[in-house]
Amino acid sequence: MSRFDVVGIGNALVDVISHESDEFVVEHGLERGAMQLVDTERAEQLYAAMGPATEISGGSAANTMVGVASLGGSAAFVGRVNSDQLGAVFGHDLRAAGVEFTTPPATDGAPTGRCLIIVTPDAQRTLNTYLGASALLGPTELDDTLLSSAQVLYLEGYLWDEPDAKDAFRRAARTAHEAGNRVAFTLSDGFCVDRHREEFLELIEHEVDVLFANEVEITSLYEVGEFDDALQLVHDHCEIAALTRSEKGSLIVTRDEVHLIDAHPVAQVVDTTGAGDLYAAGFLYGLTNGYDLGTCGRLGALAAAEVISHLGARPQVLLTELAQPILATRA
Repeated sequence: MSRFDVVGIGNALVDVISHESDEFVVEHGLERGAMQLVDTERAEQLYAAMGPATEISGGSAANTMVGVASLGGSAAFVGRVNSDQLGAVFGHDLRAAGVEFTTPPATDGAPTGRCLIIVTPDAQRTLNTYLGASALLGPTELDDTLLSSAQVLYLEGYLWDEPDAKDAFRRAARTAHEAGNRVAFTLSDGFCVDRHREEFLELIEHEVDVLFANEVEITSLYEVGEFDDALQLVHDHCEIAALTRSEKGSLIVTRDEVHLIDAHPVAQVVDTTGAGDLYAAGFLYGLTNGYDLGTCGRLGALAAAEVISHLGARPQVLLTELAQPILATRA
């Protein structure tokens, strides 16, 4: 029997979230709605220019693991931090949310990474990420016993930049498959896809069982202009593809079926940070706990709706309580 529902590997970051004007985005030359990697100097410049901010541990895959735990699932996370103040904050927050985190912190080198998130009045978020120590994750940080102990290994596309991180992903995927478990992968961002399209396609074809992507990412991956064209291509590329389309809902695609999932109602969209992360959390919780794919998609939509209703990328209430009407319809 598996010890965990999901083990995630990704960037271990602390989120710094600030509401700013549209003019702020233009003034600082930011790409609205996208994620840009920044160096130490740029990170310090933006941080100094930002207004009052909320600081909380984040990172895409880590957010997903917190969502799995909030739904009542069991989750662990693998990521690299430094033994500095932000590294301690990251580890404490993650463990307090019910996620196992045992990766030893680095004692030298780059500091713990952070993501500077600008939220504009339309609730769109623009991310400026200083990866720091998180980008230096390598195969030596992996625990094969941990990787073999989860039904699903979840990999974050944001981490796919450094050679050591790529090696870690490939080794982790092999370890999971050798143990008879599934591998899930999120494309993370259109810019990630642009940088790594051929490698992503190869990884998906050979190592990925469950793919997460939004409309921009999946059309970019296959270099097509229409979402329906991307649907036809992903259809035979992996076992399951969960494709999100914001207010249009999502589609769950397998070789034999397609499920159209409505977006879950939300009174007010405050901050879209973490929407995709929490959708993946709901879906993976459902998948690892015996629910049908339609229910998995509805759990994903519910979790995403909760997180966009407030500032920050992690749920503010226990998702298992919100999900009871859906969970009661176990198939």
